[in-house]
Amino acid sequence: MQKTVVELFAGVGGFRCGLNKVDLIKNKVIENGNWKFLWANQWEPATKTQEAYECYSKRFGKSNVSNVDIFSVDKKEIPSHTLLVGGFPCQDYSVAKTLTSSKGIKGKKGVLWWAIADILKTKKPPFVFLENVDRLILSPASQRGRDFGIMLRCFYDNGYAVEWRVINAGEYGFQQKRRRVYIIAYHKSTNYYQKMKNINKKDILLKDGIFSKQFPIGNQEIAHNSSCISKYKNLVSVSNNYKNQFYNSGIMINGEIYTAKLEARWTDIYPLKKIREKKKIDEKYFLSEEKIEKFRILKGSKRIPRKKPNGEDYIYSEGAMPFPDNLDVPARTMLTSESGTSRMTHVIEDYKTGRLRLLTPIECERINGFPDNWTNTGMTDKKRYFMMGNALVVGVVEKIGMELEKIIEDEE
Repeated sequence: MQKTVVELFAGVGGFRCGLNKVDLIKNKVIENGNWKFLWANQWEPATKTQEAYECYSKRFGKSNVSNVDIFSVDKKEIPSHTLLVGGFPCQDYSVAKTLTSSKGIKGKKGVLWWAIADILKTKKPPFVFLENVDRLILSPASQRGRDFGIMLRCFYDNGYAVEWRVINAGEYGFQQKRRRVYIIAYHKSTNYYQKMKNINKKDILLKDGIFSKQFPIGNQEIAHNSSCISKYKNLVSVSNNYKNQFYNSGIMINGEIYTAKLEARWTDIYPLKKIREKKKIDEKYFLSEEKIEKFRILKGSKRIPRKKPNGEDYIYSEGAMPFPDNLDVPARTMLTSESGTSRMTHVIEDYKTGRLRLLTPIECERINGFPDNWTNTGMTDKKRYFMMGNALVVGVVEKIGMELEKIIEDEE
């Protein structure tokens, strides 16, 4: 079976960089992997400019890269492929919003799931590899697990089994404490499906599945439960009635779901100081005394009287954050607002001078595992920060891709 890929919501190419272990040498892209990317789609409806598409196409070429609304694409015209990948937009599930205010699968971004569902139905790729914020498995607050249940039912209706794991990259030796849910689906027509359907579901999560081989966990579950998505009449019934506590790991085969809470088992730490640029840094990244004081206040502990929408009084509290950031541990989760004057922006001590400053765009690329200057394609610094806040940790994709290669080779 060929290792061919279609990439949705491609952004600046994180999946491709990870699967093909990409280098950027003298502004030339070197793809060191075995995956052949047949077609990609990247479209941002909220802006007139398309910086992510421009970056992707500049690095990989404009051939077979689509820059239109995915809903306008005739799914029959998408090339047949072995692996469908995508970090489908997650703003409606984002940790930047409270769970009660996120709109989940009914939100403007959440509805993009249905583009994936259309491709599953039309093209039936043997394997699917997706990424999203971990809050996806909890959404919405009013009916916990409904959105992920809808997705699992879509996979089930199209003949797939699904394994997922919430992975905090910082717990596995990567540069950033970025927690995301990674989803692998495989069609019942594959040898892999036929093999996995006969293995105990608990064993899949603990030792026999795709994730356990690259992301070791303890040999005990902290909690678990089971449910059955196939007992519901249809998707409407799932949407109206399904509710479940999904944990950070799980498997669905033949509509039967087993989910468990697992703990990471890893010892290597990637300290933030390793990604610092050691050259002289442009003065624009350094903080004035006034900015330092603002950050000190933003990152300090606080208790603020507020009112709920119903008029009820309450106290909003926040604990103190390290200031400046601790250089001996991985970076915190990077948001699209990185470099702004906000509580979540990183502030570090400069390597040469010891003065406090913001991360540079190159350091942000390193935090996600991209080659230096990957997003230096004509966009502003602010946009470069935004792109990295939206990106995934490339090394996690690389590790999962290694397992997928072995599985696909066995299909032959």
